[in-house]
Amino acid sequence: MKIDGNTELIAHIGYPTYAFRAPLIYNPWFAKVGINAIVVPMSCQIEPYPRFLRSIFHLGNIRGALITMPHKVSTVGMVDEVLPTAAIAGSCNAVRRLPDGRLQGEMFDGEGFVRGLKRKGFDPKGQRTLVVGTGGVGCAIAASLAAAGVLAMDLFDVNDASAKGLANRLMRHYPSMTIRTGLNDPAGYELLVNATPMGMKDGDPLPVDMSRVDAATFVGEVVMKTDMTAFLKAAQARGCRIQMGADMLYEQIPAYLEYFGYPVPTPDALREAAQLSV
Repeated sequence: MKIDGNTELIAHIGYPTYAFRAPLIYNPWFAKVGINAIVVPMSCQIEPYPRFLRSIFHLGNIRGALITMPHKVSTVGMVDEVLPTAAIAGSCNAVRRLPDGRLQGEMFDGEGFVRGLKRKGFDPKGQRTLVVGTGGVGCAIAASLAAAGVLAMDLFDVNDASAKGLANRLMRHYPSMTIRTGLNDPAGYELLVNATPMGMKDGDPLPVDMSRVDAATFVGEVVMKTDMTAFLKAAQARGCRIQMGADMLYEQIPAYLEYFGYPVPTPDALREAAQLSV
């Protein structure tokens, strides 16, 4: 990779940075196709972050910023324009500078999930969906599924207030969609999503009673610690089609690149160039 006076920067802002994987996907692809840009990890804690975010966009050669924990939620209140998916999710993981200098925020976690479903032949439009877990990633997935035209969505979280808050935000943008909270029986859905951290640790309980899942249900996972979590193994044993957590990562990067104005690769091209093993 050549870094010179024309190199464009994409800031990858979060804390801590030791687990960042995006540079190992973006940068090898940039180098392979000859794009003079680089994703740079930038370790920034909570207190200085509002000043830092604004300051970095004074740079003439910054193309955008990837935002990760612990800043996704607070970023919503720091940008000048929040697009609908980020507004519903209540969090933001991408920021770009508009031609008039204002900062715009968007959320792509859910977009990556939905693109993965469609690539595997499952169209969410008109389908009944259960999303278990309404934290940051669950909210993002729910927002993108709503944008994709799901017919009905049930939301479940151990924190019922979180699920109800998401339902209210969804209804403001999608008043014709049927949305319920408090139900976690997975029977009778076309799509089941685990958006909880269950599966990060060995021995974690399953997020729903998998014996109730229909074989025709498409089952998606967000946990990336391992490809085949206990949740996905149980779904596969039921005969379900599945989507692994890592698929969401590779599918959302083309959406990011499109947002920042770069050529859009396929997930397979990113996987081929990447310098990591997921």
